[in-house]
Amino acid sequence: MRCGDAVLRWGHKTYVMGIVNVTPDSFSGDGQLDTRRAVAHGLALVANGADILDVGGESTRPGADPVDAAEEERRVVPVITELHARTTRPISIDTSRAEVAEAALDAGATIVNDVWGFQRDPALAGVVARHGAGAVAMHNRAAIASRAEGLGGYFREVAYDNLLAEVVAGLKESMVILEHSGVARSQIVVDPGIGFGKTPEQNLELLARLGELRTLGASILVGTSRKSVIGVTLDLPPQDRVEGTAATVALAIRNGADVVRVHDLPAMARVARMADAVVRGWPIAIEPEVGR
Repeated sequence: MRCGDAVLRWGHKTYVMGIVNVTPDSFSGDGQLDTRRAVAHGLALVANGADILDVGGESTRPGADPVDAAEEERRVVPVITELHARTTRPISIDTSRAEVAEAALDAGATIVNDVWGFQRDPALAGVVARHGAGAVAMHNRAAIASRAEGLGGYFREVAYDNLLAEVVAGLKESMVILEHSGVARSQIVVDPGIGFGKTPEQNLELLARLGELRTLGASILVGTSRKSVIGVTLDLPPQDRVEGTAATVALAIRNGADVVRVHDLPAMARVARMADAVVRGWPIAIEPEVGR
């Protein structure tokens, strides 16, 4: 996948996408509304192993209050502009709005990551095509959010007749929208949407059966970092979900993920590298001594 001057070569390694939340209400507690701090956070992620930076200006946690497009753009564009000037890593804009994506791509982003799979704003796929950008299409479903004390928002009941079949069908629809707008298949990544419109049990099933998404013929991104499925499973708040995240990242890589979206670096970069050594045969860091 071409991302401006960078190229992501699928199968070579698992790419680590570091999260830069430019919001005051991130579920994980890492939101930064101050541009200087958000940029410093992004650069620290790069220094600690991030291959891609994902910048978002609106919280997508279950039950979050929406912000308007002008405010979202005001939050993210200065951060993307500064990061683009200071790192060669590809930058992704996490948005579902065409006007925000346009401004972000003009500022230096080269990937659009839409949690609604390009099915909410009919103009968004065309923006991606015009810029020759990459596209991450996530599966999502509108549902009523619940809250658990200390664990945050999650979805207690979401009806699926056949979870995997419906997720695959939804992602296929997103791919059709993108391709009909002129986005090349090689520029599309799919995301099963762990934590979005699924119960904790459904999220675990998706992770276990992730390889079935390969039928779509697209690379796969998985975002489990600090999410409620880990909190509900382990009865832990977001700040204590590092080990649970590590387990899900390793399993996602084993089951076919090409990109993992994470908060905790360098820990998750190390998890990805170790999982790659098993799954992809990636070389170890130190050559063994000879003659001992």
